[in-house]
Amino acid sequence: MERRDFLKFGVLTGATATLTACEKPVQQLVRFVPEEDFVPGVATWKPSLCTLCPAGCGVTVRIMDGEAEVVRNGQRGILKMGLAKKLEGNARHPVNRGKLCARGQAGLQVTYHPDRVSGPLKRSSSRGSGDFQEIGWPEALSEVVTKLAELRSQQQADSIRFVTGEMRGHRRELINQFLASLGAPAAVQFAPLDEPVLRRANVLAFGRAAMPSFDLERANYVISFGADFLGTWNSPVAQSIGYGEMRRGRPGNRGKFVQVEQRMSQTGANADEWVPSSPGSEGLLALGLAHVIVKEGLRSNPTEINSSREVEEKLKDETYSPTQIATRTGISANRIERLAREMAAHPPSIAVIGGTPLAQTNGLFNALAVNLLNMVLGSIGSPGGMFFAPGASTVKEASSANQSVDFVAQVLSGGLENAEVLFLDNTNPVFAMPPSWQVSQKMKRTPFIVSFGRFMDETSVLADLILPDHSPLESWLDDVPESGTSEAVFTLAAPAMRPLHNTRAMPDVLLEIAHSLGGSVSEALPWKTFEEMLQASYRELARAERCHPTDGFEKFWGRMLEQGGWWDGQCQIHSPESPALEFQAPEFVPPRFDGSEQEFPFYFQPYVAEAFLDGSLAHLPWMQELPDALSTVMWGSWLELNPKTAEKLQIQQGDLIQVRSRHGSLETPAVLNPAIAFDVVAMPMGQGHAQFGRYAAQRGANPMSVVAPLQVEQVGSLAWAATRVSLSRTGRKGRLSLASGALYEQEKELELR
Repeated sequence: MERRDFLKFGVLTGATATLTACEKPVQQLVRFVPEEDFVPGVATWKPSLCTLCPAGCGVTVRIMDGEAEVVRNGQRGILKMGLAKKLEGNARHPVNRGKLCARGQAGLQVTYHPDRVSGPLKRSSSRGSGDFQEIGWPEALSEVVTKLAELRSQQQADSIRFVTGEMRGHRRELINQFLASLGAPAAVQFAPLDEPVLRRANVLAFGRAAMPSFDLERANYVISFGADFLGTWNSPVAQSIGYGEMRRGRPGNRGKFVQVEQRMSQTGANADEWVPSSPGSEGLLALGLAHVIVKEGLRSNPTEINSSREVEEKLKDETYSPTQIATRTGISANRIERLAREMAAHPPSIAVIGGTPLAQTNGLFNALAVNLLNMVLGSIGSPGGMFFAPGASTVKEASSANQSVDFVAQVLSGGLENAEVLFLDNTNPVFAMPPSWQVSQKMKRTPFIVSFGRFMDETSVLADLILPDHSPLESWLDDVPESGTSEAVFTLAAPAMRPLHNTRAMPDVLLEIAHSLGGSVSEALPWKTFEEMLQASYRELARAERCHPTDGFEKFWGRMLEQGGWWDGQCQIHSPESPALEFQAPEFVPPRFDGSEQEFPFYFQPYVAEAFLDGSLAHLPWMQELPDALSTVMWGSWLELNPKTAEKLQIQQGDLIQVRSRHGSLETPAVLNPAIAFDVVAMPMGQGHAQFGRYAAQRGANPMSVVAPLQVEQVGSLAWAATRVSLSRTGRKGRLSLASGALYEQEKELELR
């Protein structure tokens, strides 16, 4: 053994230094010998991948020397090492082109969070109590191997379940290969915001089980049906870049933007025209616009479809005339006609749909109608239009896409209760699903649960074992972005820094379990590490790409690690073609709402908060203190209602309001918002955690606690915008922290001085 290796985990002073106060030890300080060589005060930049939303933006990490509290060989101490200090957008990455949103910047806090699980834990009390004891990795892995070996010997491997969050790339591939080698079903994913309705509509219309991309830079007219594409929806950084070019990047040619929704979003606040419509009527409005364009012969370059004549004749029917549509949407016939003529007169035009319209029970109809409008406008695959990124899932792959509807089906069909072993990775369905589906109660009946969670949340607290994953900055990462670029992109990143704690990368843990099981399982997963698997897979990409065929794999791999992945507009790899499909004009399906209008007079609209998304970022303090773009509220939750509605109910700003549905109730402060329909109340998602660390737990309220368990017809996903509620005053004031109020008080104080 080298002397340096012997001293690596030793104590520099030769003994443990104990700080005392009043003769009681308060801290043990151990200084470990540095594990790496670096130049003090000199920064290096390493490429990485933002994992805080599904967009797949590339980042660069500034690494500098510093001291960190770490765990080594079960001992906590101080180590001088290269630490991530700042995240920036990767200027060379095709998705975000050097830009990074506030959520991406906060990714740094995942690594340094004081509430990270720093080593393997085993449940020591009743399930859900939160009582765990620290154990070693050998003991933890031995317990998992024993359980899996027992199920295999009893030919019960089909009772193994694996649930992940939204995941692409080789992590998902490794999980499914691991499960297949055991004889277990493929993993399902649960991600509340993965838009399975739009994916289903895109399969039916275009043969693509994927999210769309938009050439906003060259568009002259954009109409959005509920999609907060500048804030939270799809690939917001890429879309914001394109939108900026559309509005300001072409001197003398400023594109027009129209937003259709019931509650003004951050994206709606940027629109030239904001159009409130009745909930669930967005698809009808899209068909009304298409009717005017087709009947008046305004199309310049429509997308050809196999059944175009039948579709045209159907669209000309007076059922879709502006007069008929106006009565159902609440939008005047004159306005519908004007918008249709504007769109047709300013090509290229794009229609976008996302968010609330897809979370109605008739969400599939709404999505299909907007797809048809894009066909009428000729925007599919044309400059300034809508397209699918290379490599997007085709209709042949749709059945194995394993979106959140698969998990919902398992919950409702008893799949969780029938599982003998349940693996959980980066998902929190207990928090994000309606309480009436009893996800927590059903999970508690599963005999053995293993979580790879980095934090203790409402779902991981139910686990028997927690095998904490590295943070993203400590991990090998790869991704194939689904949207936001016209190039084929394969993002790849080596760990930007060494692990702080006694954690292990989830893929490496699965490989170690496979090798311990031996036999066919070990043979199916021959790699020793996830890095080795990545290299083996990317050799295939090196052979398929056409730009540098003689460079050899080592140079190809080096280029990928240097720039953060592979992309090159001049290079191409083989991509499946879209099949030609017959597409019919969708039949109108009226939305259904849970609760009678008499007892529950208001439509309840949870919406995706910019800071928290579905609640997965609520544990980050930077996100808690980020003021909401419109209300400026921080560190809490709130309910938005129209001032005229509030006046009728004698509700004032900050009053604590009880929100009640047929399925539950919650209390939250009122925020008066003039840009919301009179019969709609809205509440941001993400707060109300029972678990999730000191910054998120017991803060605000969870809107999912009152959401009805309705599903989107023909899809099966949760229709989270289909609930009606009643409001009542509690007679108390709520806790409401407004950034604008704080600024106002500061200005007032300065004036007094």
